[in-house]
Amino acid sequence: MNIAKIAQLIESGQTTLGVEFGSTQIKAVLITPDFQPIASGSFLWENSLQDGIWTYSQTEILTGLKQSYAQLAANVSSKYHVPIKKLASIGISAMMHGYLPFDQAGKLLVPFRTWRNTITSDAATELTDLFDFNIPLRWSIAHLYHAILHDEEHVKQIAYLTTLAGYVHWQLSGEKNIGVGDASGMFPIDAAGQFDQSCLKKFNTLKKVQKYPWKIEEILPHVLKAGEIAGHLSDEGAHLLDPTGTLQPGSVMAPPEGDAGTGMISTNSVRLRTGNISVGTSEFSMVVLEKPLKKVHRDIDIVNTPTGAPVAMVHINNCSSDINAWAQVFSEFAARLGKNITADQLYSKLFLDTTKADADAGGLVNYSYLSGEPITQTQEGRPLLLRTPSSNFTLANLMLAQLYSAFAPLRIGMDILTKEEGITTDVMIAQGGLFKTPVVGQQVLSNMLNLPISIMTNASAGGPWGMAVLAQYVLSGAQESLADYLDTKVFVKSEIMTLSPETEGVKGAEKYLARFRKALSLENQATVLKDEE
Repeated sequence: MNIAKIAQLIESGQTTLGVEFGSTQIKAVLITPDFQPIASGSFLWENSLQDGIWTYSQTEILTGLKQSYAQLAANVSSKYHVPIKKLASIGISAMMHGYLPFDQAGKLLVPFRTWRNTITSDAATELTDLFDFNIPLRWSIAHLYHAILHDEEHVKQIAYLTTLAGYVHWQLSGEKNIGVGDASGMFPIDAAGQFDQSCLKKFNTLKKVQKYPWKIEEILPHVLKAGEIAGHLSDEGAHLLDPTGTLQPGSVMAPPEGDAGTGMISTNSVRLRTGNISVGTSEFSMVVLEKPLKKVHRDIDIVNTPTGAPVAMVHINNCSSDINAWAQVFSEFAARLGKNITADQLYSKLFLDTTKADADAGGLVNYSYLSGEPITQTQEGRPLLLRTPSSNFTLANLMLAQLYSAFAPLRIGMDILTKEEGITTDVMIAQGGLFKTPVVGQQVLSNMLNLPISIMTNASAGGPWGMAVLAQYVLSGAQESLADYLDTKVFVKSEIMTLSPETEGVKGAEKYLARFRKALSLENQATVLKDEE
């Protein structure tokens, strides 16, 4: 499509905006009606640990929204020489789970508690027993009940509880709606794609809950499925997004979704027996289920696709942060030598060096735990590198150990699905920055999981593009199923590269995993080292 045609689409208000609030970046993407990304903008941010809570400030949430859109609008003006006056539709997505409680006046009662917090163990365990349904530590209901168990003063003032995506959507549209996929990280979802009525009733019967002036169903958002209209961009929302006043209100708003849902969209993984893996600051695998699991597993979350189908999710709190920290050290060393190396060049050189590594990473073992990791019952994070006197400590083995350690916890969770539940998939598609260097990360992941792993060309567009696609789906009127829409409209020209496990690589990964499991007690003991010391 040429520049003149794109400019015409922008001027006539036919483009769609997707914004995703990721763990390290807020990114906005503008797409055409044929799903081509034509402009983007971003805002870098990092969570901070305040009073033992991982959080992002409310001010930074809104600042990041405005700045990522401003950068996108500037790119549009520079490249296509037209302003964005009207958007056909808008979709907001964000990292799932967490805790954002508001009072009747719309005031945030406590700082945003993110998915990374692992302080809710007692609450999550009690609710899991009550519901006979796994409630992970990071879910909104676990955070709420944790606050109740600890008699936190703010609980009695709660009038609305939502997620990060739900909050931003509310600010833009005035509507307290949420997509079913994101909702499934707040509270259990039933077969109708709504908050489970029996679980709502059970929660309201808890003695500690009954002393509050609200009932749980009164403070949760309204749940919608993909394709349903979730509101329209309000006058206030248009000014929030674009303080210059150029953007007009009225754009259709899609149900806000979580990053798990947009990951399923960007990898075309919403059909039964499809699956995807997303890696970044955290990582997770998703498998769309044909049938219910045989039993409740504390390490397997049951969430939902954007249309409400049940999904088995293995969520890992830690993935790439330790790799990034080591890369920064090597970048500083290169700078000392007077070498100016870009981030892409650095990661490419480091990852490609793993092809020279011993299959088991030379006897090294690494824990990339910046925060606690529920799947290995690790309460606090302590990045840790271990080796014996006879370990082969080379750069290649160090980097392979880093990749192995990023994927090892995921393997522990996936074993539950494959070995205990007998779950198989027709395709497992991976996405994330670790796969920018071709083949290397993909092959290591395949070896660690002992599964074929595919990379799809469209998947590199990521979550904000997936959210924009969901916003386009709303405009289509959902005349066909989301799965058919993706197959026949969105992914028609996609290319897929699949790598299968290598025999020696699998053997090496198994040896590494055995060491990883064996030394976990040392990782837990490392919590004696405190930040304040």
